[in-house]
Amino acid sequence: MWGLESLSYAEAAKQVKAAGYNGMEIAARDRKYSEVWKAMRDNGLELVLMAFGGSSNFAEHKPKFKDDLLELAAQKPLFINAHTGKDFFTYEQNAELIAVATDVQKQTGVRILHETHRGRFSYSAPAIQHYLLNIPDLRLTGDFSHWVNVAESYLVDQVGNVSRALDRTDHIHCRVGQPEAPQVSDPRAPEWQQALETHAKWWDTIRQRHLAVNAPQLTITCEFGPAPGYLPTLPYTSQPVVSQWDVNKFMMEYLKKRWQ
Repeated sequence: MWGLESLSYAEAAKQVKAAGYNGMEIAARDRKYSEVWKAMRDNGLELVLMAFGGSSNFAEHKPKFKDDLLELAAQKPLFINAHTGKDFFTYEQNAELIAVATDVQKQTGVRILHETHRGRFSYSAPAIQHYLLNIPDLRLTGDFSHWVNVAESYLVDQVGNVSRALDRTDHIHCRVGQPEAPQVSDPRAPEWQQALETHAKWWDTIRQRHLAVNAPQLTITCEFGPAPGYLPTLPYTSQPVVSQWDVNKFMMEYLKKRWQ
């Protein structure tokens, strides 16, 4: 629904289906789950739900995180994509939150993946390593545009760190980042072809691993964000430099062609 907030769930789902997508990833902050599910069923779409952390106070954050996960899991989505923890929580605190998610997953049977994202426990390639090495059942949503931005590089000097994360990634956010921003202005532009190819090779690796183990499915969300914020705008007018919808549709078609 990111960038489609002016539409109802039904209108958005109809547009998404017509464009050739197979599902939607939704942060249903209004908690209108029955409306969300009706829109998905009416259009033959899969549903992924998103969970977010709460308070910056860990003692308040932890129970709220668990309650949110239980509420989302009760909706029986394909899986939950969680924005887990805070970059300023300690390792032990973030590990507790990951353990909460694991318990909810075991209790409900709904998978919970943890997105690599700025501001979370997973904000950078080196920061996540201690978690990957010590929590063997930690599984990820890979949005590596954030890591490129945080490191101010395409991570060529962190091959091992990236490789460990790719091995744990079960869902992809195919946004393309660059060293000074988590989102290039337009992945179709020639000046961003290195960025696109760098990210695409990471996604290729994830796909190959899924094929090698005969995984039934690999999910990808085309997640170029809207203006203001992620999508660059012209000064004074705040006019977006490109259509968010068109860029995301390009990403879907690009990967379908790349992977046939």
